[in-house]
Amino acid sequence: MPKKLTKEKLISFLIQLRKEAGLTQDQVAKILGKPQSFVSKYESGERSLDFIEVIEVIEALGSDPITEISKLIAN
Repeated sequence: MPKKLTKEKLISFLIQLRKEAGLTQDQVAKILGKPQSFVSKYESGERSLDFIEVIEVIEALGSDPITEISKLIAN
């Protein structure tokens, strides 16, 4: 049975991926074509990401969305 994915778990996962990629919030925002506040807000939980945005963020971090989402759900 898959484990429950929470907003907090997703946020922590995206922050971890960003740090592992060696990128700042500003760098990720520039890759996404968004202001730095966009990254800050989803990392702080102030803003939620829709599914497509999650995929875009993972791709911006240089990772494969299918692989990373599989890891996230498995943990």
